[in-house]
Amino acid sequence: PEVCLRLEVGPNAAVHSPLAVQNGFLHILVQSYTAELFMSFLTNLGPFLEDEIIPEVIPMEIEVVDAKITLKDDSPRVYPTSPGPVPITLAVDHIIVKRRDDGVFYLTGQQHQETCFILPGTPQAVPEEQKAPAECVLAATAAGTRGLQLKELPELQRELQTMKIALAEANMDKARLLQEIRKYNPLFQL
Repeated sequence: PEVCLRLEVGPNAAVHSPLAVQNGFLHILVQSYTAELFMSFLTNLGPFLEDEIIPEVIPMEIEVVDAKITLKDDSPRVYPTSPGPVPITLAVDHIIVKRRDDGVFYLTGQQHQETCFILPGTPQAVPEEQKAPAECVLAATAAGTRGLQLKELPELQRELQTMKIALAEANMDKARLLQEIRKYNPLFQL
């Protein structure tokens, strides 16, 4: 199933929080969920969330695993020849939203249990616009290095970093050029 709900009330719910004994504890799991929503749907949710009475605080945990939500702008176009805004896709690997007894929602990510260390000679200071995803070197046995010497690793890491930066710049140039072409020909396809 894509959505699972579990509500616990009573003395057994005390493991989650003291308030859960009285108000209950709600656990929601959303897994492998894919949806397409219009932006007007999100902007019109406000009136449905307003209430004249203050609701009871129900401690809860919402866990979202492997979900993908695409947001499409359905507002009227300013320029009739414009191809319109590009849909935004939000991909969630694993995220947890917790509501505690104080009524505040806490957003946390899944913690990875990998052991990482930085090799000597690895460049540490990278300008903000050139940052790439952090690389971790997993601890391995000496027999598992497959012939790579420790002195070769920093050199290869620098080359990899340079290639990642060059690829990111090339992708940005490509996107900019496509956007420029679509200004003049909205039906252009690559």
